[in-house]
Amino acid sequence: MSSAKPRASATGSRKEKHLEICTDPSRFEIEGSGAGFDAVHFLHEALPELSIPEVDPSVDFLGARLPSPLFISCMTGGSEGGFEANRLLARAARELRIPVGLGSIRVLFREPSLFDHFHVKPIAGDAPVLANIGAVQVRDIDHGQMFELLRRLEVQALVVHLNPGQELFQPEGDRDFRGLKEALKRLCGSAPLPVIVKETGFGIRPSLSRELLNAGAAYVDIAGSGGTNWISVESYRLPEGQRGEADEFRDWGAPTALLLGASADLGGGLMASGGIRTGMDAAKAIAMGADLVGLALPVIRAVKGGGVEQVVRLYDGLAMTIRRVMALTGSRTVADLRRGTVWMEPPLSAAIEAFKRADSAAQAVRSSCRVRERRRSGISERDDSEGRG
Repeated sequence: MSSAKPRASATGSRKEKHLEICTDPSRFEIEGSGAGFDAVHFLHEALPELSIPEVDPSVDFLGARLPSPLFISCMTGGSEGGFEANRLLARAARELRIPVGLGSIRVLFREPSLFDHFHVKPIAGDAPVLANIGAVQVRDIDHGQMFELLRRLEVQALVVHLNPGQELFQPEGDRDFRGLKEALKRLCGSAPLPVIVKETGFGIRPSLSRELLNAGAAYVDIAGSGGTNWISVESYRLPEGQRGEADEFRDWGAPTALLLGASADLGGGLMASGGIRTGMDAAKAIAMGADLVGLALPVIRAVKGGGVEQVVRLYDGLAMTIRRVMALTGSRTVADLRRGTVWMEPPLSAAIEAFKRADSAAQAVRSSCRVRERRRSGISERDDSEGRG
């Protein structure tokens, strides 16, 4: 791997501005009001009947055994600051032995000279590396070309991000989101490595999570609201007179805790990010069903503020809190932590049930509309089913 820094890409200024906005809270207000975990509580076990050395927070992920159910979420790349951040995050992931996500590799299809921005596997060692691309690119880019690039990057999974909210407020963003679901299904059916589908901070409803998992996604990262609001991030790149339009979307999306509660019957395959700020948040997310929990904004601020050492301290602290929560709930394993160790305040419980009803009703309406559309197109349900198979 070359040690020389590649030249900045044509999109580098946008990526660099994103980094500036995300790492300077004194100037830019981009965070939501919380992911909803304040209304989730653990049942304290006064007689845990275990010794601390017995507590084992390790989990399996993509064929690797991780020491804790944590990952570094996809963030940046394609600019000088992103290039340096990816290298430092890969070093931290290697030390922590946890997965690390990259920023979107879309730029590599236009500017392949930036390959070294994203080829961090030699630095990450045994830590799983997750490539990242947008759903629009999954629809528009030749999959064979994409798979060859993933092979060269030596990654262990491809994360496909869904970000229509951000795109609509990005001056140069995508505006056409047609055909993305079918493109994702094709990708999941042909990809030579696991596919993870994630949102970027507004959440994925349970019915869509189920659909994606049934289509072959290895995991769905629900990435709910309450943390970084990418509409707010993009608003700081708009002319000042247009920022008020973005302010109306400061509370857009579904909080992560609400989504986890509403997705409890999916039976696994969920990752959680979006507003995770503490080890207690992470422990609650795991107890509510998340297989892995990720952070983004606190990590990019840590790496920019203190490099590898600060990122390692951050994740060591998260992991220690998870271990202590496991001990205080009598949980020897992560599986034990998911067996009835939390309770929710009535407003959240009621909101979860209301959200599930709304999601089910919306899904029924959408299914009915698809049936009518097929009939108008002369496609029978049998033909449609055979086409999917």
